[in-house]
Amino acid sequence: MKTDYIDYQDGDDALEGYFAWDETLTEQQPVVLIAHDWSGRRELACSAAESMVDLGFAGFAVDIYGKGIFGKDGDTAGNSALMMPYVEDRALLRQRMQAALSAVRSLSRVDPNRIAVLGYCFGGMAALELARSGADIEGVISVHGLLNQSAIENEKILAKVLCLHGHDDPMGLPDQVQSFQTEMTQMKVDWQMHIFGGTKHAFTNPNADDQSIGTVYSSSANQRSKRLIADFLTELFA
Repeated sequence: MKTDYIDYQDGDDALEGYFAWDETLTEQQPVVLIAHDWSGRRELACSAAESMVDLGFAGFAVDIYGKGIFGKDGDTAGNSALMMPYVEDRALLRQRMQAALSAVRSLSRVDPNRIAVLGYCFGGMAALELARSGADIEGVISVHGLLNQSAIENEKILAKVLCLHGHDDPMGLPDQVQSFQTEMTQMKVDWQMHIFGGTKHAFTNPNADDQSIGTVYSSSANQRSKRLIADFLTELFA
């Protein structure tokens, strides 16, 4: 496996992605974009990009906040301040994700017609917003993502959608889950949703341990989600 940092732009804003690929393969590879959580394109996002290589795909951890801009574990106020401008301006969030998509499509190692997006927490919202923008991608996976829609108009969703969710996630309450399912159904999306009982937000993050805001790691849900992600991507890129 080889890795490299990739500079790209969104207008005048400098961004830096993290690319992982199998250098022994000569043909272009399917690629999975990794959309980071509210703390930015840090170790977890880069590790997720690398894990895609083990599945037979390339991985690209996108940068939503800007080159060198990172939050940190446990900094609720700081991470929220980084995230909220994009939560409140979904057009801007879609633009950031489309910039990453364009950057990935320009990479010589990547098959530009075989692209999926995998997002965690805030990144789950980012992945879903790229799908809602009508992007020509094969699939989207939201893992303990933020599901609520904004007022911005959606385009036809072309991607297949997998959503992995904790039943006890305070950031995705049952009414939001129902609204999301209704949205996907009304838009005639090929979608599936797996809900883990007794599971809260950020269940794949080993550093998540804040009962006050409902972010709690779950080893069992994490392992189950990995298997579901692998099955979904394998089917998608078959």
